[in-house]
Amino acid sequence: MSFHLHLSGHVEDVVGQTLPGLVSSLIASAITAGDDTLWGPAAQPEASRRLGWVQAVGVSRPLVPEILALREDLVARGTTRIVLAGMGGSSLAPEVIANTAGVPLTIVDTTAPTQVLAAIDGDAEAGGLAQTVLVVSSKSGSTLETDSALRAFEAAFRDVGIDPSERIVVVTDPGSPLEAAAREAGYRVFTADPTVGGRYSALTAFGLVPTGLAGVDIVELLDEAEATLLEVAVDDPGNPALVLAAAVAGGDPRRDKLGLIEDGTHIKGLPAWIEQLLAESTGKQGTGILPVPMLAVSPEVEDRPADLQIVRLVGDASTFHLFEHHHGEIVLSGSLGAQFVVWEYATAIAGRMLGIDPFDQPDVESAKIAARGLLDARPVPTEPAFTAHGVAVRASDPSLVASGTLAGVLDDLWSRLPADGYVAIQAYVDRHEYTQLAGIRELVAADSGRPTTFGWGPRFLHSTGQYHKGGPANGVFLQIIDGGESDLEIPGRPFTFGELIRAQAAGDAEVLAHAHGRPVVTLTLTDPQVDVMSLFEAAQ
Repeated sequence: MSFHLHLSGHVEDVVGQTLPGLVSSLIASAITAGDDTLWGPAAQPEASRRLGWVQAVGVSRPLVPEILALREDLVARGTTRIVLAGMGGSSLAPEVIANTAGVPLTIVDTTAPTQVLAAIDGDAEAGGLAQTVLVVSSKSGSTLETDSALRAFEAAFRDVGIDPSERIVVVTDPGSPLEAAAREAGYRVFTADPTVGGRYSALTAFGLVPTGLAGVDIVELLDEAEATLLEVAVDDPGNPALVLAAAVAGGDPRRDKLGLIEDGTHIKGLPAWIEQLLAESTGKQGTGILPVPMLAVSPEVEDRPADLQIVRLVGDASTFHLFEHHHGEIVLSGSLGAQFVVWEYATAIAGRMLGIDPFDQPDVESAKIAARGLLDARPVPTEPAFTAHGVAVRASDPSLVASGTLAGVLDDLWSRLPADGYVAIQAYVDRHEYTQLAGIRELVAADSGRPTTFGWGPRFLHSTGQYHKGGPANGVFLQIIDGGESDLEIPGRPFTFGELIRAQAAGDAEVLAHAHGRPVVTLTLTDPQVDVMSLFEAAQ
């Protein structure tokens, strides 16, 4: 088998109770057959055009020679640095694929000005812009962040005398506005299967084109996935997707927080991909499964909340005797292609178990609309409630900032947590410049005593952003914004990257606080070194 699970304790009991019903429902074979009625009449219109991922391996095979031929041509021309501009499913799967293969791939899934500029400039060892090819990935062809990056790269290429048509490759759905514009501009275009949603697109052109051009063995990836297809298609107790779905979505009460830990696996960064797949697919109608990527030594592992289920990604789960001290966990292993297939099936099955449509994302658009409204209106920024140690503090509720101290504000925010709540840290900053900021997740988890997620903005808006608004109303939100003066123009737009990322943060805060009644605290930093240390001290 290319995928292994080991269960113990309560989760083994949950699967024992839940799995027989899943097997007898024949759901695995029905998904494989493309049965769009599985999720109910309300979901059928969406499901009828979103089950193409089941056939993705076969559909994608003919793309491989085209991708490899283009890779060969680019290498021959000395253009070996691949940059990918994409959001959500267009960037998360390629990032995992490239990192696991140890192949360089620069990801632009941000509107942080310094991060976009660094991607354009490149580094001397990689050859900078002179050796750069930009892959632009967008299903809809109208993703604002991706369009902004495309405009910036086009201008940068022209500024140094490079014809953009020689350096830009586009991946999009057929008939999208991006396809039409790209063909008119003379860009190389790959069209993807339009019956596959973004977060299920790992094994389509969206996952394969950028990674194949970067040098990943995409034939091996498809072979790994294909080796698992028969296992997930059968209505059998040994089907790993049925077992996984039962483990993560079964039980009464259900443990609706899923702690994802990389512990000896060769796969790099899979929890971030699982996070989008599960959170955006299930977080709606007041229910859902909240993935929480964490470290093996995280506070939630030592002092485990009752509503948290640990999933441990290991090198070989079949040697289960080594993992007896991980009682009650889901311990799993497998090739990357197998992981993609099993988690996609398991997520679709979990959606049926939860009674929701796993293929729509009804609340994602609200933050985009609010951000565009703020960009159009250009309101004067509100004054901070106070500034401490260079950190400006604002909040959705004046009572949250009454203490006048950073530590007091955080304590007041944690006090709004219900017994089954979670903390979401949202960092709208350059994730390469503020790398150390991710470490605050562990401190907040310990300080708040509750499962804590950390997302880089604005990319999480295309991921966990759906769960924040459509899932259970039990989250509290900590925004961290870069208030520095660095900025970058977006050619042809009346706003800059700096204005865009600030509007995205403000728009999301507005929707969370006013439309959904969630508590939001916004901290604006000006010095990535000094101010982060102030945050770390306050969070302890």
